[in-house]
Amino acid sequence: MIKYTNQFLTKLEDLVAESDYILRYEKGNFKSGYCVLKDQKIIIVNKFFTMEGKINAILDILKNVELDTTNFTEKSLKLYQELTATEVKA
Repeated sequence: MIKYTNQFLTKLEDLVAESDYILRYEKGNFKSGYCVLKDQKIIIVNKFFTMEGKINAILDILKNVELDTTNFTEKSLKLYQELTATEVKA
């Protein structure tokens, strides 16, 4: 159950912040709308995306990148498990 709100986007940003990855919003010519630098653990999302686009990009990244969950709070860990267990339906 995905809600396209600023609060949900903030939850996703907090989730990434608790992992060992850094989330940045930058301009760029990303074909998918985002870029993941796995060696440097940086996630870059197109800053010109709408809120819905940013949420979808982060959700797509979470499905494809293995995050270190050892530093997650209980709430964040539950959200992460829910997001990785379900399929995104657009």
